[in-house]
Amino acid sequence: MTMVGVIAGCKAQQAPQTAPSETPSEAPTVAANGNDIIECAIHGGQWFLRECEVEKTRDDTGALVLVVHHLDGGFRRFKVVTDGRGLETADGFEQAQTSVVDDRLDVRVGDDRYRFPATIRHSDKPA
Repeated sequence: MTMVGVIAGCKAQQAPQTAPSETPSEAPTVAANGNDIIECAIHGGQWFLRECEVEKTRDDTGALVLVVHHLDGGFRRFKVVTDGRGLETADGFEQAQTSVVDDRLDVRVGDDRYRFPATIRHSDKPA
């Protein structure tokens, strides 16, 4: 069989026409170093994939800061706030837009979107 015959005999694999809108639930949620892994859609990506690693640290005031690392080497820093928004950008010009959906906090900064697990605390004090 000639090389042309071998190549012609192989069937090309076609990519699916649609991709899942989120990562399957069996995908890991914790990295080998213990950091959480969350779903994200970076640079205007259409689909959420569980591939952003979240590093927890503290700023100079002691406030909790989440550093979200992208696979391409980029990152975003978020400061945890207790005013109902959940997170705000720790630096940079772009502001975070947040919304609570079911049991998660959806965050958008520019073209990047993130899905953080959320803990909703209800105040015992009347407003």
